[in-house]
Amino acid sequence: MKRIYKFNFIIVLVFTFISFSSCAKKIDLTQVKIKNQQILVNGKPYFIKGICYNPVPKGSNEVSFDNLTQDLALMKEAGINTIRVYVPIDDSKILDQINAAGIKIIMDFGYNQHGYYDILSGSFINYIKKYKNYPAILFWELGNEYNYHPEWFNGDIKNWYKALSNAAELVHKTDKFHPVATAHGELPTSKEVASCSNVDIWGMNVYRWDNPESIIPQWKKVSSKPMYFSEAGTDSYMTISKDGYVKGKNEKAQAAATKNILNAIFKNKQNCLGVTLFEFSDELWKAGNNKQLDPGGWAPNSSGVPYDGTPNEEYWGIVTVDRTKKQVFNIVKEIYSE
Repeated sequence: MKRIYKFNFIIVLVFTFISFSSCAKKIDLTQVKIKNQQILVNGKPYFIKGICYNPVPKGSNEVSFDNLTQDLALMKEAGINTIRVYVPIDDSKILDQINAAGIKIIMDFGYNQHGYYDILSGSFINYIKKYKNYPAILFWELGNEYNYHPEWFNGDIKNWYKALSNAAELVHKTDKFHPVATAHGELPTSKEVASCSNVDIWGMNVYRWDNPESIIPQWKKVSSKPMYFSEAGTDSYMTISKDGYVKGKNEKAQAAATKNILNAIFKNKQNCLGVTLFEFSDELWKAGNNKQLDPGGWAPNSSGVPYDGTPNEEYWGIVTVDRTKKQVFNIVKEIYSE
């Protein structure tokens, strides 16, 4: 009996160890922390060499990941290590592909997405519970330049900052291993930042011609929290001829401006967490016929777009909707791969 008991005990221990090991494989122990104005991923410094990714195919108004394999190959070639998405990706196969490519994700949640993992319904926290141990997550982000839209919050933008603070607090209670960010349109005020003490990182969508770094000393006067450029860049269409760049489609202007923008940001690595350049591919749905490129589709507070002062929303990709590389692709590759 003693031998049998001892043998059974050993079997229990072995199976317990195997079971624990199996579970351990499913649990990611990646920890993302902010320390001394740096992102640390499992203790190692991480600088965001990112791209905003919202892949809408020609002839559609909806995001599709049918082209993900080619997109990830292009991203890796360009040295991109992070994508920023505007709607949560609730598909483990897609997430697994992104993770296998060695690319991290900044996962953004909207305020009102008709109940789809949004802040208004509170369903966003269900997504975080589901994916908080997923290895590709860099950090969570709440909202995208909502400060330009008080009409979405009963005419009072303070309602958004209150919702933002409450949502960030809930994230921290749910997930101890990832920071919480927001993407603000331009520079927030010190009062706005103070009202959202639960936000760890302030992303800023900055369009200040080709010198976005001017926001850094201004931010330092507002807060000691880390910041990153959640959007920066320019389009490949000139509404007017200016600064030696001719009117019409103009990849040369986009490449030149992006080079200046990225060089300025990379010179300030000690003062920011990086950049998610806007954007990966052209989006034909923004200004007219979604089967062709159309000028227009101008966004609020974006008159600082080089070099014509006009954001032609369908022309911002570093690749076309058909994944043809623009001149700017090689600029991104050159700077991100250094």
